[in-house]
Amino acid sequence: MSLEKKLMEDLKTSMKNKDTIRKNTITLVRAAIKQIEVDERREVSQDEIMEIISKQLKEKRLAIEDFEKGNRQDLIDLTNKEMDILLEYLPKQLTEEEVELIVEETIAEIGASSMKDIGLMMKSVMPKVKGRTDGNIVSKIVKNKLT
Repeated sequence: MSLEKKLMEDLKTSMKNKDTIRKNTITLVRAAIKQIEVDERREVSQDEIMEIISKQLKEKRLAIEDFEKGNRQDLIDLTNKEMDILLEYLPKQLTEEEVELIVEETIAEIGASSMKDIGLMMKSVMPKVKGRTDGNIVSKIVKNKLT
């Protein structure tokens, strides 16, 4: 089943079950998909849907940081639930150790040795981990390995 169909089925189920958090989260994803389809007058691919979900996940992570600063535990809990729902539609996320292994392999492949190579490293690593981890995590690990 395609990701878009799965989103639609889950939306219907969440409406029947009166699961408002799931319904609202899926509605946001579907709205982002529709926005691209309307703006660019084309179908959105599976990879693009995964990118949309990843982007929303990243936005939620940033929002949690703000909620922590504002001491809003209710919003942190809600956002964590929304993130769990979004993660259901992405491939299994990589652990930091798995990302570290990929970074080490890439360093060996391209012969990176200093911070000057960080752009090349990021360009090489990101396609390998696409949709399975956050770019900030990759950046942090690459910087640690190159210093």
